[in-house]
Amino acid sequence: MATLDTADPQAVYRDDAGTLAIALSGAWSAEHAPRIEELIEEIGGRLAKAGAARIDLSSVARLDTLGAYVLNRLKAEREDAGGAVEIASQRPEHSVLLAEIQIHGEDAISPAGSFGVVSVLVNIGAAIIRFGRDMVGGAMFLGEVVVGSLAVLLGPRKFRGPSLINQIELIAFNGAPIIMLISFLVGCIVAQQGIFQLQQFGATAFVVNLTGILILRELGVLLTSIMIAGRSGSAFTAEIGSMKMREEIDALRVMGLDPIEVLVVPRILALVISLPILTFISAMSGLTGAALVAWLYGGIGIDTFLARLQGVITWKHFAVGLIKAPFMAFVIGLIASIEGLAVKGSAESLGRQVTASVVKAIFMVIVVDGLFAMFFASIAF
Repeated sequence: MATLDTADPQAVYRDDAGTLAIALSGAWSAEHAPRIEELIEEIGGRLAKAGAARIDLSSVARLDTLGAYVLNRLKAEREDAGGAVEIASQRPEHSVLLAEIQIHGEDAISPAGSFGVVSVLVNIGAAIIRFGRDMVGGAMFLGEVVVGSLAVLLGPRKFRGPSLINQIELIAFNGAPIIMLISFLVGCIVAQQGIFQLQQFGATAFVVNLTGILILRELGVLLTSIMIAGRSGSAFTAEIGSMKMREEIDALRVMGLDPIEVLVVPRILALVISLPILTFISAMSGLTGAALVAWLYGGIGIDTFLARLQGVITWKHFAVGLIKAPFMAFVIGLIASIEGLAVKGSAESLGRQVTASVVKAIFMVIVVDGLFAMFFASIAF
């Protein structure tokens, strides 16, 4: 005599106010695979004639990976065809298994098609759709961040000062050495190449103009932003993504806490505070490297370099880099947080989102820099 855990899978159909209600029972597991496939084909035929359907798993005695997979596949096929299918169960283990199978199904790599004009157009169209979804999702997330920031501003008790100080330490204090080193070396390289080219025209002294304006207006903030996007932006995505995988973000919501206020706002604010500081440090390091090379390679004394620099550089050149820094910091923090919250339940998803975070942040930093360059040129600043 078969027990409930080994009973053959069954399906009972009824019309519930225009919605096809399907009650499943028995054991939807691998040992009943042939019977499950027959039922799935039968259910699919009925779903094709119904606009909406609800599949109830409350009476299913046993559900394994095979059963969850075929049910998810059936739901996806009908939704792709324009139907609406809801899978419900009163047993939490069913919901967990269905969600996990759906996550891994989304992470699966689609098979590569044959190369051709049609496939190229399909890939371009898919990329445009993803870009549009990213823009819409980014705008929605920006609204959530603004609301969360206002909530923190209006309710100072919600503000997490220790978290902010910790993030500033990780971003600014711990990141300063590597940014100083990179900026110093880039300043040396720019000065050396500038001297090499200007020597042909007898204008070696103009290397001070070149390095001073270039480092203060562009290179200082751009190098710092790219380094922070690769260093801190990836860390933010990995931290938030790991919390998403371990369901710690869901736990925050259950505790009545807003993840935007707890996790995102302190990180973005720390970036906005830290990046101008690091930009100033980067600019000073770059100018130091340029002055050293100008002295050793171009024969321009340090006192001469500084005197000419004071005559060339105005407060506008210094202000341009610092004005850009907070906007770039906000963009980096926003993208890093979006990608972190987009992580699903697999390690592959985490790695993919971290990579996307760094690439998108660097791309947007360069875009923002270009927009500011056009803006400052239009107002002659």
